Amino acid sequence: MPPASSAVTDLIPHRPPFLFVDEIVAETADGITARRAWRADEDFYRGHYPDAPITPGVLLCEAVFQTGACYLARQAAAAGAKPGEGVPLLAKINDVRFRNPVYPGDTIVIDVTKKETLGGFTMMSGAIKKSDGTRVLTVDFSVAWKTPEGQAAKA
Repeated sequence: MPPASSAVTDLIPHRPPFLFVDEIVAETADGITARRAWRADEDFYRGHYPDAPITPGVLLCEAVFQTGACYLARQAAAAGAKPGEGVPLLAKINDVRFRNPVYPGDTIVIDVTKKETLGGFTMMSGAIKKSDGTRVLTVDFSVAWKTPEGQAAKA
């Protein structure tokens, strides 16, 4: 599997081993689609589970949240924000539904759609399917783009 494209790492602060978006494959005014291939040699499979590896649901959710962060970063850039200004902070997670497991070697397609923006928070919905179209999960979530305490604003 190739490493994450520079387009992804230019948008969000996440880096391996905690980067779960390989590439952005499509974008609209209201959403973004990304892809991630899960490698058998990823360290967490050694313990989840040793004889029956399965991708942890929390990491699948994180892939959705990182895709949402890519969308927000693109929106911020279009509005004139400087690259690297702030980080995405997850504010709320609703209605997570896991439908099918993801195994080492599977490739997923991640779709995120903006629902609304209110009071500095962007409400989004996300969905994952395997590359063969099998539904994996759906989740609603809210994100704020902030400069966390301890991180100086860039001039």
